[in-house]
Amino acid sequence: MIAAADTTSPLVELSDVSHSYGRFQALKNISLRVEPGAIGLVGQNGAGKSTLLKILLGLMKPTSGGGTVLGLDLLRDRDELRSRIGFMPEAESLIPGMRGVDLVGLAGELSGMPRRQALRRAHEVLSYLELDEVRYRRCDDYSVGMKQRLKLAAALVHDPQLLLLDEPTAGLDPQGRESMLRLLHAIAGRHGKSLILSTHLLGDIDRVCGQVIIVDRGSILGCGRIGELRQHWQGRYRLRWRGEGPFAEALRATGLTVQLRPIAGEADVEVPPDWKTTRFFEIAVQQNVVLSDIVPEEEDLPRMYHRLIGTP
Repeated sequence: MIAAADTTSPLVELSDVSHSYGRFQALKNISLRVEPGAIGLVGQNGAGKSTLLKILLGLMKPTSGGGTVLGLDLLRDRDELRSRIGFMPEAESLIPGMRGVDLVGLAGELSGMPRRQALRRAHEVLSYLELDEVRYRRCDDYSVGMKQRLKLAAALVHDPQLLLLDEPTAGLDPQGRESMLRLLHAIAGRHGKSLILSTHLLGDIDRVCGQVIIVDRGSILGCGRIGELRQHWQGRYRLRWRGEGPFAEALRATGLTVQLRPIAGEADVEVPPDWKTTRFFEIAVQQNVVLSDIVPEEEDLPRMYHRLIGTP
């Protein structure tokens, strides 16, 4: 039902893209390249995320620079871009009094589909998103979670190659957020759709995306695969051991920083530059415990984000 995206060329490639609102420069000489797949777009309020999404969607011309999305030129192919991209806005953007199926069908028509085809497709997408039982209900009466899925249905109805999602979990309770993230993960995974997920919730990006674009005050601070952007922390290890001996206390006695984890026999340990990992085993033997694992720690996404934007 949902067609896969082309994976043979870059999804987005931008070169020196800038955009200004009067004297305020929202984007500053942005150059980036991302491959097809699920991409997180993260930044603080006012960082330039919404402006970038509008440019990618073809709703706004950059003040300078250019590039391609789905192989289409940002300046020359704006109409074609809008027909190949689905957009889920943060704002509610629903028409009061309209039934869910009619609203999604209208979105299909506005994307260029014949009315009958758009309505048939609306039924299919609403069924896929588990809204089939409420398709004839007025969208005013939908819950917050249903409204978010209805907006997603409107973005998917014309079977776009790329989805742009602006804060898709905004306002959802934990169960609704989990349901939305599962849907997005399935769309990006099983169906091979490309999507750009704009959010301030780093956990959402970690759950769904393999690539990330980090924007701050109009500039790109990081772009690429999350695993490649993470730093291996020098001198930080996660240890696991078995036994009743005071292993953690013995490590602290040597001057190491030890933070016990909730699971018994696990700790995060910070060591000096000249530390040899063989010392862990020596101390374990002295304390009559069996050291089962020494894992060098990697940055998680929140720590990577704060490192790149320069905040604690």
